[in-house]
Amino acid sequence: MIFTYRYCRMLEEGSFRGRTADFIMMFVFGGILMTIIACFVNLVFLGQAFTIMLVYIWAKRNPYIRMNFFGMLNFNAPYLPWVLFGFSLLLDNSVIVDLMGIAVGHIYFYLEDVLPNIEGGVKILKTPRLLKLLFDEGEDEYGRYLMIPDQGVITGGRMSGNHNQKRSLNKSQHAKKIILTKIGDYQLWD
Repeated sequence: MIFTYRYCRMLEEGSFRGRTADFIMMFVFGGILMTIIACFVNLVFLGQAFTIMLVYIWAKRNPYIRMNFFGMLNFNAPYLPWVLFGFSLLLDNSVIVDLMGIAVGHIYFYLEDVLPNIEGGVKILKTPRLLKLLFDEGEDEYGRYLMIPDQGVITGGRMSGNHNQKRSLNKSQHAKKIILTKIGDYQLWD
């Protein structure tokens, strides 16, 4: 439980900061894929696999962070899921759950971070526009998020104060009003 809270929080505050809809989409993608795989390997409880998926994604996105395991083993963050896998193996726990979490985390990481960045690559995982309108605060014309929690608004690379923050909130509220009144007029996927 502590692993889930810690790595979920670090993902949300780090690589998903200001992108709540993308964060929800990661949960949905992982949950659906794990449920499908669980049917074939006869697993009922997927909480540990989900936690390992979160750890795997966080570790791949933070490759230079040094980790310490029980004060004896020092390694870089990308090896953390494999250290946890080895620890499960050492304790004679079922390693299928850990392998499933690593596999689903790797598939998400590849589809979200690797594939779109290679030459000729495409972004397969796209967050539905409905989720973005409901959960994200809003973007400017360049795809940058307008709101930074408790710090003001970014406009043109500068921080500005309350005037722009009010304008940004009004845009967000306006977007939510539009989605609620004219849902049929909008494309739900980017």
